[in-house]
Amino acid sequence: LLTEDQLEFYKENGFIQLSNIFTSDEIDEISEEYRTLFKMKSDADLDTTWGGEDMHKLANQKKVTVSAIHNLQYHSAVFSRLMMNNNLLDALEDVMDTPDILLHHTKAHLKPPQKGAPYLMHQDYHYFPYKKHSMVAAFVHMEDTTPENGGLAVYPGSHKLGPLKDFGAADSRGDPVHYADPNKYPLSGAKPVYAKKGDVVIFSYLLLHGSYNNESDRTRGMFLMQVRAADDEPTKEVHQSVGRGFVLRGRNRKKDASMNSRFEH
Repeated sequence: LLTEDQLEFYKENGFIQLSNIFTSDEIDEISEEYRTLFKMKSDADLDTTWGGEDMHKLANQKKVTVSAIHNLQYHSAVFSRLMMNNNLLDALEDVMDTPDILLHHTKAHLKPPQKGAPYLMHQDYHYFPYKKHSMVAAFVHMEDTTPENGGLAVYPGSHKLGPLKDFGAADSRGDPVHYADPNKYPLSGAKPVYAKKGDVVIFSYLLLHGSYNNESDRTRGMFLMQVRAADDEPTKEVHQSVGRGFVLRGRNRKKDASMNSRFEH
């Protein structure tokens, strides 16, 4: 699926933006189901705030929030089909240079108009470190996205720096929040990603990335799928999402098939 120029761009920059993954009918179905799912689950506790004084500064001390649903494939078959989309898996196979791709987790972050929370520049590595750094994310845009409605921002080439010093806090639920030195890697110095509905950004979990305040009158919805190579192994047993290790493509040669492990995921 990817050209040599695109693969070279990914290797140099740590991310690639693709506009040819989904058909218009596919992304319309995905986007509609995305909105339906958030409405259907509106009576659940979905809202959170990324905490810490540095995050508050980035939000200009305003009260901001983001709605989140994790593991969407357990809520709707539309997202199961998204995970298995051949164009998406072809692109991931090209970028990861492996035919054996395992799921780590999926999630959706919906930023509401005028109060959508920003996120400091960070590496996903600190949330779930792996030995070979094979982990990548596929970030699917649910609508046209710009900095004004809380879009993505990246530091091109930062994946080559390796794991950076972790600055951390906790969110409104007490869960850890990781980010890089905001003085050395401010959001203001990052490259904004302008995306159309259906665009997919694939990026290394070592790439510094973050997102802006949503101060517009539009929502910003995204679906993210994090995947790894089957032969990679975690260095810490953290972020153990349900469905972790599900084979999206190829085989998992390391998976224990014994009866004693049949109820483990």
